[in-house]
Amino acid sequence: MPLLVRRREMPSRQQHYTQPYRELQDLQEQTAQLLQQMLPAVAAPVQPWVPDVDVEESEDAWIVEAEIPGARAEDVHVEVHNGELDIRGEIVEKERAGILRRRTRRVGEFEYHVTLPEPVDSDNPEARLHDGVLEVRIPKAERSTGREIPIRSDGGPAASPSGGAPGDAAPGS
Repeated sequence: MPLLVRRREMPSRQQHYTQPYRELQDLQEQTAQLLQQMLPAVAAPVQPWVPDVDVEESEDAWIVEAEIPGARAEDVHVEVHNGELDIRGEIVEKERAGILRRRTRRVGEFEYHVTLPEPVDSDNPEARLHDGVLEVRIPKAERSTGREIPIRSDGGPAASPSGGAPGDAAPGS
């Protein structure tokens, strides 16, 4: 079976030097056309993609910003459990009237998972989707302040932290 290949006019020398990669791009397009004609279309398994994410630590919270342009708030799910943050969802491709010639934007299911290094308050996270960026703010768990514990001796009352018995006057008073 003969394969048809379109040939284009040879560019002038001036065009050749001003567009040095044009010939390579043309060759790539022709190769892609040949492969599409020869190979049957095989459905590839759909894998979730990972959005670009920034994780920031402030004094009182963790702030996670994920780039998910085109996502709607109802299509995004955020969960925090035991210091682990899960963001998942789907960006649905919009219907088009014309022919899509090139696609570089991501569509389909996405997923991001991170374990935060400190205990967090899983009951009070906040999430906001604005201009294609999902911002999740997870408060850090309140740290307990240390306190000194009195120690009891076997035969007597508990000693105070300064070493004397309870009720003893502090030295110098």
